[in-house]
Amino acid sequence: MALFDNPFTAANRLGRGCVCGRHGSAREHEAALRTEAFEAGQASEESRYGRVVEQAVMRALFPEDGRRRAFLKAVGASTAAAALATVFPLGAASEALAQTGPIEKKDLKVGFIPITCATPIIMAHPLGFYSRHGLNVEVVRTAGWAVIRDKTINKEYDAAHMLAPMPIAMTMGAGSNPIPYAVGAIENINGQAITLATKHKDKRDPRDWKGFRFAVPFDYSMHNYLLRYYLAEAGIDPDRDVQIRSVPPPEMVANLRADNIDGFLGPDPFNQRAVFDGVGFIHILSKELWDGHPCCAFAASRDFVTTLPNTYRALLKSIIDATAHAQKAENRKAIAEAIAAPNYLNQPVTVLEQILTGTYADGLGQVKRDPNRIQFDPFPWDSFAVWILTQMKRWGQIKGDVDYAGIARQVFLATDAGAMMKELGLTPPTATTKTFAVMGKAFDPAKPEDYVASFAIKRA
Repeated sequence: MALFDNPFTAANRLGRGCVCGRHGSAREHEAALRTEAFEAGQASEESRYGRVVEQAVMRALFPEDGRRRAFLKAVGASTAAAALATVFPLGAASEALAQTGPIEKKDLKVGFIPITCATPIIMAHPLGFYSRHGLNVEVVRTAGWAVIRDKTINKEYDAAHMLAPMPIAMTMGAGSNPIPYAVGAIENINGQAITLATKHKDKRDPRDWKGFRFAVPFDYSMHNYLLRYYLAEAGIDPDRDVQIRSVPPPEMVANLRADNIDGFLGPDPFNQRAVFDGVGFIHILSKELWDGHPCCAFAASRDFVTTLPNTYRALLKSIIDATAHAQKAENRKAIAEAIAAPNYLNQPVTVLEQILTGTYADGLGQVKRDPNRIQFDPFPWDSFAVWILTQMKRWGQIKGDVDYAGIARQVFLATDAGAMMKELGLTPPTATTKTFAVMGKAFDPAKPEDYVASFAIKRA
């Protein structure tokens, strides 16, 4: 039964006044309920602080309950809010309010997958970034992405390290029930590679890979989209000419060793670990496909963001602070040592140093140097999300009309990240979108459907 359904109108027809006895008619009862709902901020949890500000302004303009209710009854709550916004900076006031007050919950659990993409989330624990910003965070090593997803949905984790496409898919209900999620910050850019089994050293041309079996960490991952992109550019249909399966990153090297797969596009440290163990070689770094691409993210449910705003703010601040520390080359060796422990990445320090410093063995007898092999830039560009959505559309994960820009703004919280970067003395971008190129092909986030249509191999 709807909130203002038949019992009230029925009471009015019978001439008995309202059901609570405080109003002259059911109609007045309904108006009062609507007013109270407005004043209590129940219209939208997402605009919790906006409602508090609206209430304060309404009470200041109309101190008497009767006059305030008469005004709201005459114009409606939404019209009243719009009118107030034209004469009072509600947005600025809401933002200011959201930045005040004590941390609601200091003891938190944040899940992570043991890969170098999670470096800021992990290192913030042993290097004290969480405690610096008033939090007691337990970072929880987790087996796979589906587990990360389920534990955040079930609120066993307050927030988590996620693949950048996961919160988009979760919000849209792709692969699961739709639950609004948000990306507060990008954890890393670059930092992935295509690694092949040692027996394929003579098959460096992807046109020779028909029949290969590949692993990626998850269906909704940059790894899946970049591998598909690379294969399709070589004329290999990723759904018909090869097999692509989801394998948790910690199991990739073992599967390569057991000859269950021919290669993987995966995160480090497992590309470098395959070289270290002598079972694989690095075919190409992901940055050679798209330099500056996002990979993983710090994510939380919209419910967490809106119901514990000061906690979320402290957590985001901790992670952006740690990300800025990780980006500095002079800190990389110390970070490698800090995150090598069994409860974090459980890897030899030598392996992590090769990844983080960019001086590494490629498994083909060469030592390469690329200080940008992995980088750490927290800004969640809207255009990253739009590109991800084009690939979800291209490969049939989502269908029909897509509100690319709207979904990007809803999930990737670029404005919040920029404000936090400024507060930490960093310099965020002045825009939230940008153009870039993937394998030499330009991408304009303002024309996503043209981009999807331009590919010869696609499911859309």
